[in-house]
Amino acid sequence: MGERRIGVVAVQGNVSEHVAAIERAAAATTDAVSVVEIREAGIVPDCDALALPGGESTTISRLLGSEGIDEEIIAHVEAGKPVLATCAGLIVASRDARDARVDTLGVVDAAVDRNAFGRQVDSFEAPLDVAGLDEPFHAVFIRAPVVDDVGPGVTVLATVEDRPVAIRDGPVVATAFHPELTDDDRLHRLALFDPLEATA
Repeated sequence: MGERRIGVVAVQGNVSEHVAAIERAAAATTDAVSVVEIREAGIVPDCDALALPGGESTTISRLLGSEGIDEEIIAHVEAGKPVLATCAGLIVASRDARDARVDTLGVVDAAVDRNAFGRQVDSFEAPLDVAGLDEPFHAVFIRAPVVDDVGPGVTVLATVEDRPVAIRDGPVVATAFHPELTDDDRLHRLALFDPLEATA
């Protein structure tokens, strides 16, 4: 098998943290993996998997549209290729952000409540039981959204106070928290590497 290429959408947000997490996850595999930062159209089609970082969802959605990356991400998901969308990435990936300022991609069949856990001062950390992981994941929530409702094909992977904060819809894993802000790369492996192994 040739080198696998994983892209990090780099228009805004925690780009370097995702790159580092993917590189840590890749080190645990036997396959050659390269990580590329995506700021313009034409790169996504050559990627085997993508990370869509957090940041500011209105800014991210606007830049994805203006750069022509949005349609490429939609085609990537339609082709069954993996995506990890975190925090604002979850909002942008959803079908409904409950905010007309956000042009969502509609690749995750879920409606999302932006900043559901409050403002920056209300940020918190918590151990989460995540389906597919054998030990709790230390989750970092910063101005975090939650999922209000999901379609019939969506699997809830983790909840806080009975509200979904990690979901899977086909090849997309989306989290309300920031897995890239810890040294634990298990969610990156679950979202970006396990599906690749399954199709190898």
